[in-house]
Amino acid sequence: MLALSEPVAPVGAAFRSSLVGLTRAELSDALGQAGVPERERRMRVSQLWHWIYHRGVADFALMTNVSKGLRAALEEVFTLERPAVVSEQISVDGTRKWLIRLPPSGKDRRAHEVEAVYIPEADRGTLCVSSQVGCTLACTFCHTGTQTLVRNLSSAEIVAQLIIARDRIGDWPGMARATDGLVPDGERAVTNIVFMGMGEPLYNFDGVKAAIEVMSDGEGLSLSRRRITVSTSGVVPVIEQLGGEVGSMLAISLHATNDELRNKLVPLNKKYPIAQLLEACRNYPGASNARRITFEYVMLKGINDSNAEARELVRLLKGIPAKINLIPFNPWPGTGYECSDWDRIEEFSEIVFRAGYASPVRTPRGRDILAACGQLKSATERLRANERMAAAGIAAE
Repeated sequence: MLALSEPVAPVGAAFRSSLVGLTRAELSDALGQAGVPERERRMRVSQLWHWIYHRGVADFALMTNVSKGLRAALEEVFTLERPAVVSEQISVDGTRKWLIRLPPSGKDRRAHEVEAVYIPEADRGTLCVSSQVGCTLACTFCHTGTQTLVRNLSSAEIVAQLIIARDRIGDWPGMARATDGLVPDGERAVTNIVFMGMGEPLYNFDGVKAAIEVMSDGEGLSLSRRRITVSTSGVVPVIEQLGGEVGSMLAISLHATNDELRNKLVPLNKKYPIAQLLEACRNYPGASNARRITFEYVMLKGINDSNAEARELVRLLKGIPAKINLIPFNPWPGTGYECSDWDRIEEFSEIVFRAGYASPVRTPRGRDILAACGQLKSATERLRANERMAAAGIAAE
């Protein structure tokens, strides 16, 4: 197995890049490389778009309305390969977690890995995607945040996570649906996307924006932007841009009701304190009772779970079309935090609910495979560390 970021051999002239995940403009450029005249490219892009994003094909030979000559030309220069799935874990509750190895990108000649998680429910299937390799925010309750930032993902690498999910669970037309775990029986198995995996999406705004354009294109993957949620820890200057240019749903990782505590839990708060963050939410383009902003609040025992904090949360959110997701803390090796007792969570939720806010308690999913909120890459990182120690002849603790 590769380490998290292991050198790979330089690629030669025979290296073929994949078309999977590319935007329409990038596909047009690729067709130019394959010798397609500019006057034909718009039509050819539409053809490729249908086969890649509506049909999910992984072989140029299956593109029956594309000429054999063009298929051969594309085959010489490009592939339809997806990033490699290093491992797949399926939880007892049907949650799936994929460890995905990304090919070298640009000047970066190292292989990196990210994780994506699929969460099935009776009426929907939600895919949690990553936007960065690692994270720079260092939120103290989140194990993903303890990893250093390596780089942003390209829009194609973000879209590829959705392509892989649809491959693995049989979510393409005419494909058999996976039966080894709970998968919704509806027309679509992946109905929702949340940018809540590794990384801070608003620190990769261009990549996230382009990925959502591909995901929401009505002639391909065709996911409604109202079913795509971007979660941020509070990159205030980019929030309005997200609403104006992308139009996705917004989620805020709040987790505290005062700056002193939030500075400790979410260090980004020192740069963009709560008052600035909530003002940006009040001004979020398109926010309404029909398009409410989700505020995520992890329940930490004895830290942020008192009745007084529940009442202060209600006061802070006054005037914002909002719902509040209460998240039982998901433990990870070495953490100093504990999850609030269930009675405490229920009482906190009741205070918020009586004030007129929806306050669902997020059911922990995938804990047995460390796929729950804040746990991504924790098990993988520990395994990699143990492998490196074993290779060096050092006993793991």
